[in-house]
Amino acid sequence: MTHSAPPKTGQAAPKGAAEPQVRTVRVPADRAGQRLDNFLLGQLKGAPRSLVYKLVRSGQVRVNGGRAKAERKLEDGDEVRIPPVRLAEAGDRPTPPRGLLDALEAAIVFEDARLLALNKPSGLASHGGSGISHGAIESLRALRPGQTLELVHRLDRDTSGLLVVAKKRSALTELQALMREDGGITKRYLALLTGRMPDGVMTVDAPLHIGLRQGGERHVQVNPAGKPSLSHFRVLERRGGQSYCEVRIETGRTHQIRVHAQHIGHPIAGDDKYGEAEANKRLRDQAGLKRLFLHASTLEFALDGGKAPYLLNAPLAPELVDVLDRLG
Repeated sequence: MTHSAPPKTGQAAPKGAAEPQVRTVRVPADRAGQRLDNFLLGQLKGAPRSLVYKLVRSGQVRVNGGRAKAERKLEDGDEVRIPPVRLAEAGDRPTPPRGLLDALEAAIVFEDARLLALNKPSGLASHGGSGISHGAIESLRALRPGQTLELVHRLDRDTSGLLVVAKKRSALTELQALMREDGGITKRYLALLTGRMPDGVMTVDAPLHIGLRQGGERHVQVNPAGKPSLSHFRVLERRGGQSYCEVRIETGRTHQIRVHAQHIGHPIAGDDKYGEAEANKRLRDQAGLKRLFLHASTLEFALDGGKAPYLLNAPLAPELVDVLDRLG
């Protein structure tokens, strides 16, 4: 079911290109449970996430004839109205620099027929968006033209470590279902927390709420009205008065580890959003820490209904190893 309409959003189409049209797409069974924003990103290849959110907020996207929120979970047979959007042809988009592609090729820590796991460097966004031309997924697609590659999850831009990409739709669906299950995927991070944490495991059970600051920047805080969030911090060793910890999370909220660390009075070293400016400056001067000391180190899960176990590891980034060495 397709209707013509004048284009409203996006970039100018090349001369001779067909006018984009309103489309109504029926959600197939294998997309049931997918969020509306992620479904739209799959339909509007190359569209920045900021544009997708704008289309949803303005009511140009409809589900079964009504307005919907970006986080709505779609059901089999839902009808999604997709407005006309002109996007630059694939050949018109700038190619990621060769140096970035080579670095990403070297950063692949695991690959089989279903999955690819990347040890994402700090400073690289998981996907492109407003002001970001090349995220990890766009760069991987440029590295592997013709392959189907879909992000299974995201990492903060400043966080390094394991980023898993599905090469098959079946793997993506199963992994996303595991992420929604309690204990479906075990996620462990390595972090340097400022100050001396107590021995043993400290469990933080504190709900998190995402708010917006002036300018649209997301800021997360502990709030009883927020979503349940659970993190377990365990000190591995102490270096220079700081605590090097393993963090296991049972939920995957935005900025969860960073806000929970701040909540217990031991923010993550190098965190310029939730951390302590004086402590960050001291660690920069003493140990050369110039980034957030948070690294996604381990993911453990099983596909095929538990028959195919995976244990993925990404070694700590060299610049973070250097910081630990300098702290003695």
